[in-house]
Amino acid sequence: MSGETVLVTGGSGFVGAHSILRLLDAGYTVRTTVRSPEREKYVRGLLRAGGAEPGDALGFAFADLTSDEGWATAVRGCDYVLHVASPFPPTVPRHEDDLIVPARDGALRVLRAARDAGVRRVVLTSSFAAMSYGHTSLDRTFTERDWTDLDGPHVSAYAKSKTLAERAAWDFVEREGGSLELAVVNPVGVIGPVLGPELSTSSTLIQRLLNREMPALPRLSFALVDVRDVVDLHLRAMNDPAARGERFLAVAGETLWIADIARVLRDRLGARVPLRQAPNLLVRLASRTDPSLRGAVHDLGKVKRASSEKARRVLGWRPRSNEELIVDSAHSLMKFGLVKNAA
Repeated sequence: MSGETVLVTGGSGFVGAHSILRLLDAGYTVRTTVRSPEREKYVRGLLRAGGAEPGDALGFAFADLTSDEGWATAVRGCDYVLHVASPFPPTVPRHEDDLIVPARDGALRVLRAARDAGVRRVVLTSSFAAMSYGHTSLDRTFTERDWTDLDGPHVSAYAKSKTLAERAAWDFVEREGGSLELAVVNPVGVIGPVLGPELSTSSTLIQRLLNREMPALPRLSFALVDVRDVVDLHLRAMNDPAARGERFLAVAGETLWIADIARVLRDRLGARVPLRQAPNLLVRLASRTDPSLRGAVHDLGKVKRASSEKARRVLGWRPRSNEELIVDSAHSLMKFGLVKNAA
């Protein structure tokens, strides 16, 4: 891999930091974007927590998804771009454009700069949310052929942002991309080993279970994938010719109820986590004062099944099991002192 340089947008994020670690380990030169010089020290701390001291193999560029400034410099001399950065707040935003605008316009800024700089391929991190919302029937398994119906019922601001950003990316490459190639990875809920105190939105579920912050469990289901496997799929999509112009759904296994996740924590770690399920009516009432539940009430009792058959077949991707990624995520939260009541 000598001489090849990869830009990772959003290096201070969960997937971004793990992407840098994997690329450095594979021998790439890495550049990453952060919003301000102060974040460089933070990113280097994350990488040290992951066992890396990159030295000159890592460089930084300062750019923000909401501004054109800095992106031409960020992509200059890069062979590939992993566009990982995108807002994912733990609560419903005040206005949906707070998510949609930076996600969509930021993706276009990155693609435009990459095209102008002669980048070979961009791998965009989209989401299962760009596939699975707005459908009146869930009696099937979602695949890469599916798109969120923006005119359907109960489409969250986050799902809109990921759908519109990915649609805009495909349209740009088709109409204006020139020789630039695009591949897209659509993960489900991403958890796995944390590298610092700032958690991914999905990782907070494990933290809240271990801290016993939910006396009873909402009847909500989640499909999960390990952050290390998400990064592995990005690298496969970056390098494999077969990934050009394709999207790949990243999911570890079967969709789980929160109660199933809690049982893994209890059985494998001996954690004293709640197992009793809360009535849906009680959850709806609680959502009035708990912002983390507000966006989830429409999903109570629903199961969205997802298939990673395409990624396995085309790219040879083999993710960790649900049980392994849940346990590894919990261990890392304990390691960093982010769990108060696990025992």
